[in-house]
Amino acid sequence: MLELPVIRWGQPYESLEKQDVKSFQTGEVLAQVHQATGGMVKMDLRKAQKARDALRAIDPYELIRLCGKAGEFYVNDSLTMGNGEVSPDQFCVLQSASTGLPVNMCRANMTKNAFVLRNMEKIIDALTRGLPLDILARGYGEESRGVTVSYQATTSVLGAVLPSNSPGVHALWLPVIPMQIGLVLKPGGTEPWTPYRMFSAFVKAGVPAEAISLYPGPHEVGGAITEQCGRSLIFGSAQTVQKYAGNPRVSVHGPGFSKILFGEDVVDRWEEYLDLMVDSVFANSGRGCINCSSIYAPRHGKDIAEALAKRLGPIAPKPLDDPTAELSAFTTPGMAESVNNMIEADLKKPGVTEVTAKYRDGDRLVQKDTHDFLRPTVLHCTSPDHPLANAEYMFPFVSVVDCPQNQMLAKIGPTLVATAITNDEAFKSQLLDATHIDRLNLGPVRTVSLNWLQPHEGNIVEFLYRARAVQTSAPPAVAVA
Repeated sequence: MLELPVIRWGQPYESLEKQDVKSFQTGEVLAQVHQATGGMVKMDLRKAQKARDALRAIDPYELIRLCGKAGEFYVNDSLTMGNGEVSPDQFCVLQSASTGLPVNMCRANMTKNAFVLRNMEKIIDALTRGLPLDILARGYGEESRGVTVSYQATTSVLGAVLPSNSPGVHALWLPVIPMQIGLVLKPGGTEPWTPYRMFSAFVKAGVPAEAISLYPGPHEVGGAITEQCGRSLIFGSAQTVQKYAGNPRVSVHGPGFSKILFGEDVVDRWEEYLDLMVDSVFANSGRGCINCSSIYAPRHGKDIAEALAKRLGPIAPKPLDDPTAELSAFTTPGMAESVNNMIEADLKKPGVTEVTAKYRDGDRLVQKDTHDFLRPTVLHCTSPDHPLANAEYMFPFVSVVDCPQNQMLAKIGPTLVATAITNDEAFKSQLLDATHIDRLNLGPVRTVSLNWLQPHEGNIVEFLYRARAVQTSAPPAVAVA
């Protein structure tokens, strides 16, 4: 059995308290994870500058090269994790057994994270808008146009309170290492696998171990990280977003409420975009914040919902080791039932129809002895004011909403990704001005199609560095006799 220690600036630490990570299907203990405390985090963060110093001793372009090596190790090699060696296949099986993701999706998320590491130079170049990294490393320098610029790190380490629902989110903190900022990570309770494997891959590639800490533990650990780190990422619910709203030191990643918006000029050709809609709703089992949860259309809403339901409704759960499995399991007892009950309660309110019911054999909720599933659900809402018009759940769930184009931007609410299918230049201009849309796709682009050369919910470079003025005086010229 694996034992995963606390990692304190690269050094393993064994605690008296341990937390079992179990297979939700068999109850087998997959690993024992040693537990940190909030006090430990606060004490260790007094030495946070040493993490940055260790990275600053290495040229940033060399760190980029090491990230590429780490990506190869991460996806292809057996790596030390605690007291054991874990192959890529074993890693995917462990991750699936504790999170409910099908094994094939675990492998896909490994590939996604490795892609980011392998393409780090292009990603950093895009996020910095071509700024030479030695300017970040030195603190100031001269741009190509001959102007002296300066960027100051806002923190010596980035803290991250990580989730358990989708391993793909770890790609968001990977660019931190070549920016010479240390990492302080709290792994998710049922998904410690990715942070530990990534740490091992970084160290094997030559990244200084003392630049990274891993603090698994209770909620107080996450609180200590967000309180003490100069900059932090946190993933959570709408309540988490509200808690940290207005705090410039914390970047909150909550529900996405991502959407597809049909313009008046294109909606009559909606059938051309059916595959795009299906993929946007269904990719990665609908677990991501970038999955589409609402489709707004000025007309044909009922027909769009019918076509989606016909495609998604028949999909049923399969064993998680089946290479064709498409639905993730809910592993927390009672969670799927609670979500199902909330949906059923809102379906009793006028103005909404579930369309998938007639296309599936059985109920939405599929209960097993040790876990549950929720089957894909497509609704048709006759008004954007219905509570299910802007709902989001952790399974393939989408509401097709009747809404005139001239009301859409006022009704959609906060939106992580909006795919606007329109050729209307005036509407495009309004979308570009909409501050409640984070990522905007103009044209038929899947909501789940991320371009890693563009920022995601804010630019992490701008989060970790601030521009400031620095002027230098050149030494006076020396007269030569």
